[in-house]
Amino acid sequence: MSPEEKIDGESPAEEPAEQPAPRRKPRVRKRAAAKQESAKGSAGDTPEVAQEEAEQQPSAEAEEQPSAEAEEQPSAEAEEKPRRARSRGAKAAPKAPEREPSEGAKPSSGRQRGAPAEAPKPAPGSRRGRAPRRRLVRARARYVRTSARKARLVSGHLRGKSVQDARAILAFTPREVARDWSKLLESAVANAESNHELLEADLIVRDAYADEGPTIKRFRPRAMGRATGIRKRTSHLTITLTPKP
Repeated sequence: MSPEEKIDGESPAEEPAEQPAPRRKPRVRKRAAAKQESAKGSAGDTPEVAQEEAEQQPSAEAEEQPSAEAEEQPSAEAEEKPRRARSRGAKAAPKAPEREPSEGAKPSSGRQRGAPAEAPKPAPGSRRGRAPRRRLVRARARYVRTSARKARLVSGHLRGKSVQDARAILAFTPREVARDWSKLLESAVANAESNHELLEADLIVRDAYADEGPTIKRFRPRAMGRATGIRKRTSHLTITLTPKP
């Protein structure tokens, strides 16, 4: 038989079945394994466990060193603070002794530099050191049918005059508004005598002025059917009397 036939005639050898790979145990940290072995109380330690313990010791010592240094720093700073305070107190210059006043020196007044100045005493019969105010008597005429410009031409002659002089000026002034000023002057004198108990001979005209009042508008007819406006002006007259100084 040829070798090929022999090979064909022989039954093929059965191949061994593949065995499943064993499951790997979960990796356990070295530190956990070392703790478990120490808990069991095994008498003999394997070389691997000894090597792990040797690696853990330096790491534990390295962690303890920073904590110890952190505790030493506050204590060192607390000791340095009283030393600095003592050194500062030693460096402070002593105060200069006070000088005694010499015999020839003039005695200082009772007032010190820092003490506030005494307020001057008010004069008797005055309020807060001011001169007593003079009484003012005022009379006012409103809506007088004359313009303020015409009334001011007369009021300028009355300021600073006595009541008798103001009457004489108004009596001989050739203007229609002088009659309104004369009436207002008599009203102011009556107010001073009845309300303020002042004498006419002691009064002078302190101020006399005229303010503009409302304007009344009217119209009149003109040529060719037109209309022209008319403005009738009014004024407010005021006289102020005061006693002579």
